[in-house]
Amino acid sequence: MDDLKFGKRNKRGDYAPNTPLEVAPIIVWPPQPLKLLRWLPNYILPWNALFMAFAAVIWFYLTPSKETLQTLDWTWIAFILVRNAVLVFAFYGAMELRLYIKRSQGNRFKFNGLFPADKKSDVFMFGSQNIDNMIRSFGTGVPIWTAYEVGMLYAWAHGFGPWTTFEEHPWALIAMFAIIPLFHEAHFFCIHRLIHTPFLYKYVHSVHHNSINPSPWSSLSMHPVEHLLYWSDILIHLVLPSHPLLMLYHLQVTGTGAVVGHIGFDKIEAGDTAIDSHAYAHYLHHKYFEVNYSDGMVPFDQWFGTWHDGSAEGEARMEARFKLTREKANAKAHTGT
Repeated sequence: MDDLKFGKRNKRGDYAPNTPLEVAPIIVWPPQPLKLLRWLPNYILPWNALFMAFAAVIWFYLTPSKETLQTLDWTWIAFILVRNAVLVFAFYGAMELRLYIKRSQGNRFKFNGLFPADKKSDVFMFGSQNIDNMIRSFGTGVPIWTAYEVGMLYAWAHGFGPWTTFEEHPWALIAMFAIIPLFHEAHFFCIHRLIHTPFLYKYVHSVHHNSINPSPWSSLSMHPVEHLLYWSDILIHLVLPSHPLLMLYHLQVTGTGAVVGHIGFDKIEAGDTAIDSHAYAHYLHHKYFEVNYSDGMVPFDQWFGTWHDGSAEGEARMEARFKLTREKANAKAHTGT
């Protein structure tokens, strides 16, 4: 497939799509109902439909009974930990194998033309981005994800929280299903801005940003404090009416779904077609650090002036903002002396 039909490549071999990013037509004024209807399939397909399918399999076949969940026992907790680890290893590993080890589509549609494995770096354990990312993902990422899941299942089993059923409140649960990805992104924007403050960035978030050229294994490569903040959005299920199936879907959106922003490719080739990754917004964050604190489903970056749509105009706006920030810093330093 010729990726240059969809984008362009610079002298370094880095790819960028031709079409600038757009913020989802959800929270806009005036409302754009027709544009919203055209956008909705992208909201569901392919990723959120896949994550809901994962959640359904987990809920119906791979979650212990309610009676079992009422007692905190290491056997079922260990089962959930292993189940989550296997899912991450299989899902992330399949993408890493195809795109980064076998390099089945070369660097077609790849934002950064280089591959992380081709360059050693002292910022990573053993000089390897992949090894470092995997250690952090399975060392603290999956265990903290599992701890949240165990706590929520235990709460459900004991009736802690406004849990309900599809028979009792179908519309409330449909509404919850619809807002979960939006809520996750809004929550992510808030905690993301928080961990970009100087102290937390230096001691916490910089771990994740070591992966300037991210790959699937970078998705959950975070400091444990960031893991704790990242999955805290799951606590909404103790506040609003929900069901364990939707809670598990939420965990798939945040857990397995973290890979979406770190694939490193604009499209994944599948025969004669290509699947949009929706990874460009977050790739630009990894590239420039101080743009796109969310991915564009909520317009917070636009409101706060940190949106980068990948265009030359977006680049100019970013550079102007960076220049103003430097000038303010220099003026403050001069005043201080």
